Amino acid sequence: MSTAPDTAPAAAAPDPQSGGEGQQKLPLFALLALATAVFITSLTETLPAGLLPAMSQDLRVSESATGQTVTVYAIGTALTAIPLTAATAGWRRKKLLLSAMAGFAVANTVTAVSSVYELTMVARFVAGVAAGLAWALLAGYARRMAPAQLQGKAMAIAMAGIPVALSLGVPAGTFLGDWLGWRVAFLAMTVLTLLLLVWIVAAVPDFPGQGRGERPKMLSTLRIPGVTPVLFVTLVFVLAHTILYAYIATYLDDLGLGGSTGLVLLVFGAASLASIWIVGARINRQLRGLTVAGALLVALAAALLAVLSDTTALVYVAAVLWGLGWGGVPTLLQTAAGDAGGESADSAQAMLVTLWNVAMAGGGIVGGILLDGVGSESFPWTVLLLLLPVIAVVLYARQAGFPLRRPTDPAAGVDPAA
Repeated sequence: MSTAPDTAPAAAAPDPQSGGEGQQKLPLFALLALATAVFITSLTETLPAGLLPAMSQDLRVSESATGQTVTVYAIGTALTAIPLTAATAGWRRKKLLLSAMAGFAVANTVTAVSSVYELTMVARFVAGVAAGLAWALLAGYARRMAPAQLQGKAMAIAMAGIPVALSLGVPAGTFLGDWLGWRVAFLAMTVLTLLLLVWIVAAVPDFPGQGRGERPKMLSTLRIPGVTPVLFVTLVFVLAHTILYAYIATYLDDLGLGGSTGLVLLVFGAASLASIWIVGARINRQLRGLTVAGALLVALAAALLAVLSDTTALVYVAAVLWGLGWGGVPTLLQTAAGDAGGESADSAQAMLVTLWNVAMAGGGIVGGILLDGVGSESFPWTVLLLLLPVIAVVLYARQAGFPLRRPTDPAAGVDPAA
C-alpha cells in the first residue's frame, strides 16, 4: 500500500544491497525487516481477536464493546492515511518508517497498562494512525529495494508479515494471554517493536521523499479503468473477512470451542502462509485466477461454518479453506491496484489503504451489531452473502482491474487493460 515516492522503479534508486540489476538479487535482510514491520502492524490490529473475553472482563465492558478496539484502530488508519501521507510525502522514507514504528511502541505500551476503556480506545486509535503511515509506504518501500523484474517477489516477502501474524502472532498472543494475561501479549509487542527499530536503522536503505510538484491527485485516479473494481473488491472482501475474524474468539466460544481458539487460529494462519507462498510464485501470470480462487475458498469456508459448524473436524477444515483463500489477498489486491493505476499507482494504493481500514472498522461495527442483535451464528452467512458480489466483480473486470494477464507479464506483450 504505497505512495508516490515508493512506487518509483527500483532502477531509479538502486540499492547497493541488491547487487545491481545484472545480479538480480533481493536485499533479503532488509525485506525481512519490512516483513516484521508488516507483522507488527497486522498483529497489533488483530491481536484483540484472540484476547476478546479476557480484555472484556478486565476493562469491564461487553465483548462487542471490546471488539471496537479493532474498529477504532481501523478508523484511525482510515481517517489519517491519506492526509498524513500527503503531509509527510517529502520526508525521507527511513525517517518516516522509524517514526511510524515508534508510534506502535507507544500505543501498545499504553494499551498494556491501561485499565480504563476510554484510554485503551485512544491508544488503539493512535496505533491506527501509525499504521496509516506504515501501510502507506511499506509495500512501495519493498518495491524500491528490488530490481524491476523482482518487485513482485519483494512485495510478497514484505507482505508475508500478514500471514505470519495470523499463523503465529495471534495464536502465540492468545496462548501468552491465557498463560500470563493479555497485557503481557501487548508488552511483548512493544519489545519486538523496539528490536525492529534497531534492525531498521542497521539494515534498511533510505530513499528520498517526493517533491511538491510530483504530489498525486486522488480523485482523477478513480476515473482510470480498473481502479474502481479493485477498490470495490477490497472494501467488500475485507469487510466480509473482518466480520468473522474480529469476533472469532466469541464465535468459537459459542460453538463450545472457546478453549481451542489459539489452535484454530494457528491452523488458519498456517494455511495463510501456504497461500502467500502460492501467490508469490504465481502472481505474475495468474493474478485474476488467484483472486477468484481466494474468494471462492473463503466463501466455501463460510458455507461450511454456516451449515456444519456442529462438527468440530469441519470447523478446522473451514479454517484451512479460509486461510488458503485469505492469505494472499493483501498481495493480490495491492498488486492489482498498482497495475490498474499505472502512473497513478501511488494514488490507487493510498485509496486502497484507506478503504481497507474503512472495511476493518465496518467489520468491527457490523460484527458487533450482529452479535448483539442476532448472535454469532449469523457471521458465516453474512460473509457468504458479501462474497457473492466480490466474485462477480472480479469476473466482470477482465479488461481492467483483474485482467487475464498482468501488464508486467512477458507473455502479455502489452498492457491488457489498454
